[in-house]
Amino acid sequence: MASYTYDETGNMALFFIITVLFMILAPITLSQISLSPRGEIPSAACECSACIDKRTRMRKHEEGSILRPNITKKVLFITLGWVAFGLLSYKAATTKIDNKIYDPFEILGIKTSSSEKDIKSHFKKLSKTFHPDKVKLSGNDTAESVAAHFVDITKAYKALTDATIRKNFEDYGHPDGRQEITMGIALPPWIVEAHNNIWVLGFYGVLFGVGLPAIVGNWWFGSRRKTKDGVFTQTATGFWKALTETSDVDEVISAIGRATEWETIAPRKEKSGDSFRALERSLETELGPRWARIRQQFQRAVGKLDARWDSLILLYAHLLRLPIEEPLLQKRQTHVLLQTPALLNALLVITTARNWSQPTIATMRLHAYLAQAILPGSPGARWAQLPGSTRDFADVIAALEKREDHVVADARKTVERWGRVEIVDASFRVIDERIVTPQALVHLVMKLRISPPKPVTVAEANGNTDPKSRPAVDAEDDTRLDDEFLNNPKDVEDLKPPARILGSAHAPLWPSNHKPGWWVVLADAKSDRLVVPPMKVTDVPFADPARARDYRSYKLKFQAPPGTGLFTWRVIVVSDTYIGEDAAKDIQLRVEEFTALNADEQHKEDEISDPEEDSLAGQMAAMRGGSVKKRKEESDDESSTDDEAAANDSSSDSD
Repeated sequence: MASYTYDETGNMALFFIITVLFMILAPITLSQISLSPRGEIPSAACECSACIDKRTRMRKHEEGSILRPNITKKVLFITLGWVAFGLLSYKAATTKIDNKIYDPFEILGIKTSSSEKDIKSHFKKLSKTFHPDKVKLSGNDTAESVAAHFVDITKAYKALTDATIRKNFEDYGHPDGRQEITMGIALPPWIVEAHNNIWVLGFYGVLFGVGLPAIVGNWWFGSRRKTKDGVFTQTATGFWKALTETSDVDEVISAIGRATEWETIAPRKEKSGDSFRALERSLETELGPRWARIRQQFQRAVGKLDARWDSLILLYAHLLRLPIEEPLLQKRQTHVLLQTPALLNALLVITTARNWSQPTIATMRLHAYLAQAILPGSPGARWAQLPGSTRDFADVIAALEKREDHVVADARKTVERWGRVEIVDASFRVIDERIVTPQALVHLVMKLRISPPKPVTVAEANGNTDPKSRPAVDAEDDTRLDDEFLNNPKDVEDLKPPARILGSAHAPLWPSNHKPGWWVVLADAKSDRLVVPPMKVTDVPFADPARARDYRSYKLKFQAPPGTGLFTWRVIVVSDTYIGEDAAKDIQLRVEEFTALNADEQHKEDEISDPEEDSLAGQMAAMRGGSVKKRKEESDDESSTDDEAAANDSSSDSD
C-alpha cells in the first residue's frame, strides 16, 4: 500500500516551480529579443538632419540613461523571473537528496564478490572502530549519530550473513522485509498545516472566486465593447453616422476627433486646462472662422467639450506645427497621434464596405498629412514637407532666397530617399486564359517602384558608376518571371538583392519611426465607386538603372463582372507618408463571351466545368440555359448484340 507524504524539504516543489518559470520565461524572452533575419533586403532611411535628430532622441528615450535607465514592466518581469529561476536552480542543485537504494555492501565498504569469511572479518574490524564505546566524539558527531551509524553497519552485516535477514533483503530489498512505498507530493508541509488553513483557503478564494471571474469578465465584456479592428463599438457606430458619400478630409478629421477612445485619457488638471485654453486660442488665431465651425460641429454632435475635444485640439496643434512646451501635453499629444492610425484604419474598413471612393481616398491621404504634420488644404503643402519649412511653400522659398547651405543640403538628402511611387505597368490577367470571361478570377498585376527626384543607385552607393554595368533586358526571362508570379499563391513578388527599400521615411515631426506604405485602389471614375477593396503594399524597391528588373510586382484578385463589355477603371496608388505623391493610371478591362475562345480552349473548359446531362447538376444547368455534357448514345452494334442476347435468354427459358 502506498503512503503519500508531503515534501518536508520542499525539493519537489522547487522542481515544479522551476519548470513553470522556464515555460513562462522562455517564450517571453525570445519574443523580446529582436534578431535581424539574415539576407534581408537592405533598407534606406532619410538622412536629413531633422530625421537624424529624431532617431537620436528616440534611441536615447528607449535606452534611458545610466542614472535613470528606461526599464519597461516587461523587461523588469523578465529580469526578476530569470533571477528567481537562477536562485531556485542553485538551491535545487546544492540540496542533498537522500533517496539511495539500500546496499549493504556499500555500507560495509566491501566488494559484492566477498565471501562470508571476509565479511565477518571486515565486520570485526568495523566493530572495533565504530562501536559507540570505542568512538570518541569530536566535531559535529553526537552519541545518537554514532549509535545510528553502528546500527546501520550491524544491519548490513546481518543482511549478508543471517539467513532470514538475507532472504528479506533478496526478496524485498531491505533487511527488515517489506517496506511501505512512499511518494512525495510537491507541496511544502506548511501549506496543509492546520494553523495555515485560513490563509490557504483565503488565497484560493481570492484567486478562483475573484481573480478568475474578473479576468474572464474583462475579456468577455472587453471583446463585446470593441470590434475586430480594435476600436470601440460606439466609435464604429459614430463613423457610420458621421461620413457620407461626399465626405472630405475635414469631415474625416471631425469623425476621428469624436472617437470614444479619447475619453480614456485622464481628465485635464487645472494647470493643463490653462495650457489647453492657451493652445485653443492659438488655433483660433490661426484658423479663424474655420475653427469656429469646427467647434460648433463638435458641440452639435457630442454636446459637451470633454476629453475628446482636448484630443482634437492636440490633433490640430500637430497639423499646424504649434509648439507645446508642457511635458504633460507633449505626452498626451504623442498618445493621441500614435492611436490615430488605428482609428483611421477602422474608418477605412467602413468606407470600403460601402464602396465609397471619395471618403476612402480622403482617409488614406489623411495618414500622410498626419505623418508630415501639415494641415489639409494648406497652400504649397507638397513643398512644405521638405526640410527648412515650418508650415508652407513660402518658407521653402525664403530659405532658398537666403541661400542657406545646410537647408539645401538637407533638402537634397531628403529627395534622395523620397517616396514618389511609379506605376511601371498595370494589366488584367487570368491564369491559363487568353481573354477575360464573365465571372472569371481576374488578377490586377501591378509593377511598382520608387522613383525619387534625385535617385541614388546601388552601383553609385557602392562606388560603381560605370554605365556599362547595366544588364540588358531579357524579354523571355522577364515573361517567365511574370508567369511564375501569376501562378504563385503569394500576392507580392519576392525581392532579391541588390534591391533596396525605404525603411524609415522622412517624417521628422511624427513621434515614431514611420515605415512608408501605399494603398492600391481600383475605382470607377464614372460612378465614383470602388471596384474592389483596396490593398496595402509596402517595401516598394527604389528605381535602379543598373538593374534590368528594378520594380516589384503585386497582384489584386477579384471576380470579373457577370456581363460582357469594356470597363474603363482607374488604378490609384495612395501614399500614407508623402503628400501629393499619388500615382494614377487609367486601365481597361474587356470581358468577352465564352465563344471568343478557340475550339481547344472551349473543349478544355467543357471538360473541367460542364456537368453531365443525366446528373442533377446537369438538369439544373439545362433549365438555366447553360451548357451540359451530352450522354453518349449506344451504337447499333451494341444494341443488336444486346437484342440477340435477350432473345437467346428467352429461348433458353422456354426450352
